[in-house]
Amino acid sequence: MDFTIVILVLGIFVALIMGYLIGHRLGCFQRDRFWERKMPEHRKDAIMRSRAVLSGQFSEQLAPYLPGFRFKPTECRFIGKPIDLICFEGLDEKEIDRIVFIEVKSGNSKLSGIERKLKRAVEEGRVGWEEWRADLDYGK
Repeated sequence: MDFTIVILVLGIFVALIMGYLIGHRLGCFQRDRFWERKMPEHRKDAIMRSRAVLSGQFSEQLAPYLPGFRFKPTECRFIGKPIDLICFEGLDEKEIDRIVFIEVKSGNSKLSGIERKLKRAVEEGRVGWEEWRADLDYGK
């Protein structure tokens, strides 16, 4: 009778292990099938986001040459981050009257946190000028 119990316990143990392995394999198969169905959707979304970013970057650099842009392209300088353009109004006439920070947006995009802080600093007049000279006489 003890031998029968040992065989029964061993049989149950083997059945549990087999059930786990089969279930695990089936779960992996189902998970793989799930991702096979979802992957094209995720790829399409990634491509659309990438296109939106590239389109925005393209617009930022082309903005001075597009209709409706109210500044002269020759007076604008592209920076990229944290602000897109700086316009030196009057630069063409060698008489700078005003410096304008320009952030180019398209679609429903909004100012980022750092862009809002930069805008606030400019609006509050917290803008300065500093001159720095590189000393090239290192060893003299």
